[in-house]
Amino acid sequence: MIDFFTEKLVNAEQTVAFGSRLSAACKEPVCIYLHGDLGAGKTTLTRGFIQGFGHKGNVKSPTYTLVEPYELADWQIYHFDLYRLGDPEELEFIGIRDYFTQTSHCLVEWPERGEGILPKADIDLTLLYTDKQRTIKLQANTEIGLRVLNKL
Repeated sequence: MIDFFTEKLVNAEQTVAFGSRLSAACKEPVCIYLHGDLGAGKTTLTRGFIQGFGHKGNVKSPTYTLVEPYELADWQIYHFDLYRLGDPEELEFIGIRDYFTQTSHCLVEWPERGEGILPKADIDLTLLYTDKQRTIKLQANTEIGLRVLNKL
């Protein structure tokens, strides 16, 4: 079993496509931490992930709302962006623990801002700039994460 995965992504279309591939590998609830600089493609990847589960509408960054929910046939997907979070304790006010269920996938941008409150990530996903391309790196942290990486 592999616990680390790396791939080059040439453009935004490949980033969306990878998000869709990732969603196809997620057959059980998963928590994914998304790391990368501003503009690295975290929301673009999330768009592919959510569309991979059949969502047809817009997928926007929850920068100002902290969380965008997507109610789908079999799953709820929650996209968090904690960039503007002032204190991790603020997550308690939005009922953060209620989002992480047996029927949800949670993708969290800027997870370090919620340290101490957020549950452990099954996968740490990092997007890095490499020349004009991006490199995506995934690190499995749990058995669920290992199963996902081995399906990619």
